[in-house]
Amino acid sequence: MPPLPIISGKQIVKVFEKDGWIFDRQHGSHMILTKPGMQSTLSVPNHKEIGRGLLKTLIKDSGLSIQEFINLLY
Repeated sequence: MPPLPIISGKQIVKVFEKDGWIFDRQHGSHMILTKPGMQSTLSVPNHKEIGRGLLKTLIKDSGLSIQEFINLLY
C-alpha cells in the first residue's frame, strides 16, 4: 500500500464528498462535514498541508479504509 499523501484540507473535503459527506459549515479555519446516518462529524482544517497522522485519523473516523480513501482520491 502506498503511503498517505500530504494534501490540502480542501482536497480532503472533496474526497469525503465523493463518499457522501456533506460540507455543513465552517468554524474558524475548520470545515465541518456531516453524513446522513452517521452520528459523528468530521472537522477538517482548511490548511495547505494536512499531516499524515491527522489524515489517518480522519479516514478512520469517516469509516473508510486507507485504500478506499486513496481510490477515491485518484
